[in-house]
Amino acid sequence: MKKILVTGGAGFIGSHLCERLLNEGNEVICLDNYFTGTKRNVVHLLNNPYFELIRHDVTTPFFIEADEIYNLACPASPIHYQYNPIKTIKTSVMGAINVLGLAKRTKAKILQASTSEIYGDPIVHPQVEDYWGNVNPIGLRSCYDEGKRCAESLFMNYHKQNNVRIKIIRIFNTYGPNMHPNDGRVISNFIVQALNNKPLTIYGNGLQTRSFQYIDDLVEGMIRMMSTADDIIGPVNIGNPNEFTMLELATKIIDVTGSGSKIEYFKLPDDDPVQRQPDISLAKKILHNWEPKIQLEEGLIKTIEYFKKIL
Repeated sequence: MKKILVTGGAGFIGSHLCERLLNEGNEVICLDNYFTGTKRNVVHLLNNPYFELIRHDVTTPFFIEADEIYNLACPASPIHYQYNPIKTIKTSVMGAINVLGLAKRTKAKILQASTSEIYGDPIVHPQVEDYWGNVNPIGLRSCYDEGKRCAESLFMNYHKQNNVRIKIIRIFNTYGPNMHPNDGRVISNFIVQALNNKPLTIYGNGLQTRSFQYIDDLVEGMIRMMSTADDIIGPVNIGNPNEFTMLELATKIIDVTGSGSKIEYFKLPDDDPVQRQPDISLAKKILHNWEPKIQLEEGLIKTIEYFKKIL
């Protein structure tokens, strides 16, 4: 049994990770300030004697004993990370400093949940890990993009200077149960709109692309990355390389929900990436042939059933 700390553990991704780690026989400490996470995501775990829930903000130092740390704490949707951009940067940067200090003291292995936003609006397609990105450092999205880029730098320097055992993954668009219905992400937006028979809002011409990964595939990739040898650091892309336009996604969600919704078009926000697709060759190579198992329609059916229950 390992003692594992998951920061941001009551969030969408963190709650699924906590449950999986518990099911594998570990002791799990879930730390969250509930800015975007919610107790509802983990309340079913509270009766497990090996699960501990702590309300805390990672921008403030904390002292816990742990064998492994998954650092997921940071708002990840534009609505939430742009709500308080200074707080977003603090969460990424000061949060990274605090968890890395904890890992240094306890000699824990630590994984950073970085993001495909590292690549910005990419001019290399699909995105490979050695691409440095095309990010506007002063744009609306910069609080998240540059915060995560700085966090990666901090992780690498703690590793080089202090021998902290680190892992870095770059997460591409992920969806599934426990998503916040008002997080502004495209899949949750479309599902909520379709279930309410409201128009699906597409920004731009609908031809911009994303690659969508179901939550179970991400969690599997995270756990495999944590279990790799110490000399495997990353960054490693974790995502589903199947690429869809926003118009294709909207049409599929309308079909799966049986909704009567129409589609409305609005202006594309500043710095919104036109293309997003991971090259997962490295993940396949070092993560024991990991690759996504759940494709879009199957994942959407499961996600839609979740939203039907909570709306």
